[in-house]
Amino acid sequence: MAATQRIAVGAMVAAACAASFAGCATDSRGTKEGASGAKGAPAPGSVFRPIGDGSTVYTGSQPHLPTPERLSPGQKPPQFVVFSWDGAGEDSQKLFSHFRKVAKENNATMTYFLSGVYMLPEEKRDLYKPPQHSPGRSDIGFNDEQGIADTLEQVRLAWLEGNEIGTHFNGHFCGPDGGVGTWSVDEWKSEIAQAKKFVKSWRSNTGMKDAAPLPFDYEKELIGARTPCLEGQKNFMKAARQLGFRYDSSGVNDQVWPKKKEGLWNLSMQLVPFPGHTYEQLTMDYNFMVNQSGTETQGDPDKFDYWGNQMRDGLLKGFYRAYDGNRAPLVIGNHFESWNGGTYMRAVEDVVKEVCTKPEVRCVSFHQLVDWLDAQDPQTLARLRTLEVGEAPRQGWAAFLSGRPAPAPKGVPGAPADKQ
Repeated sequence: MAATQRIAVGAMVAAACAASFAGCATDSRGTKEGASGAKGAPAPGSVFRPIGDGSTVYTGSQPHLPTPERLSPGQKPPQFVVFSWDGAGEDSQKLFSHFRKVAKENNATMTYFLSGVYMLPEEKRDLYKPPQHSPGRSDIGFNDEQGIADTLEQVRLAWLEGNEIGTHFNGHFCGPDGGVGTWSVDEWKSEIAQAKKFVKSWRSNTGMKDAAPLPFDYEKELIGARTPCLEGQKNFMKAARQLGFRYDSSGVNDQVWPKKKEGLWNLSMQLVPFPGHTYEQLTMDYNFMVNQSGTETQGDPDKFDYWGNQMRDGLLKGFYRAYDGNRAPLVIGNHFESWNGGTYMRAVEDVVKEVCTKPEVRCVSFHQLVDWLDAQDPQTLARLRTLEVGEAPRQGWAAFLSGRPAPAPKGVPGAPADKQ
């Protein structure tokens, strides 16, 4: 990169960072139990290391990323809630920017699973070589320059505000005919490599030389994903483990404390009560919709409010079941869509506003959750996993978690200092 271009890009990164911090000068999460603020991290823009064609740059540690702390013996765990978004991108609905605002107003951070093809213009579609499909094929299409510019802005600001940028891969292929459920480990590795590449080379692919870069190294930031249609988890997890991912959110769980599977934290969405029904429902807008209006994305308008209230109340029942019970993290998944008149977006917003400001609640990204899980005493987590759905310790939290913890690993808050 020429020196003049490097200076210009650096100025744009600094400007973007300054614009972000104007509205978030302090990080209130830093004072909360179990999640203190990061200390000593360089401010974004004070470090500047262009990567590749300058589409991304390393600007230092992510701001507003809490430093995890171990639970003390007998300490009640926080109630974690993760709001995550599949195929995150900004379009004319402006839902990405809207929920960034909702999160900031309610002391929350979220995970945005970015689709790599949202960084690739339609005219360059043949650069995408999907497994088991011809070059340039995508079941969710590609993007135009305005869509890429708008998505870049939201991804940039989201990361600066402490949110996580994961991946939802690229072409979103489902079903038996070349769907992700049929892909091999090597095919998953190819798909992941291409998702990274499109994020790291949008400047070359679009010719948008004046747009500010993304202020992070995606190779380091990308630590987890959710597969399309929750298919292909087995081989994806094998590939992800080999590539250094730390978690997966592609399965279906009960509301119990998570454990590792194939070396990754299994942070799948969960089953929660479905008001008006005897069975439980997955914590995702699409699944609520299918059980209400089928595959018709715009059903009976007279039922929109009722369907949205069903989702809101089901998620809240699941939340309070954990909050008053075993304190298992609640994982919620959504799409930036206006299905059934946008009723599911209203439901999610209502849930964010009700739960994220409650005492002992942490509305966090998957990144923050796995940081916290990795910092805990394994014996404590094993003890928490003995609690069933909605089960609070009969003898109280102090007695339940009063055992003497194992020594904290080196480098984790609470570990003994190195001997000189």
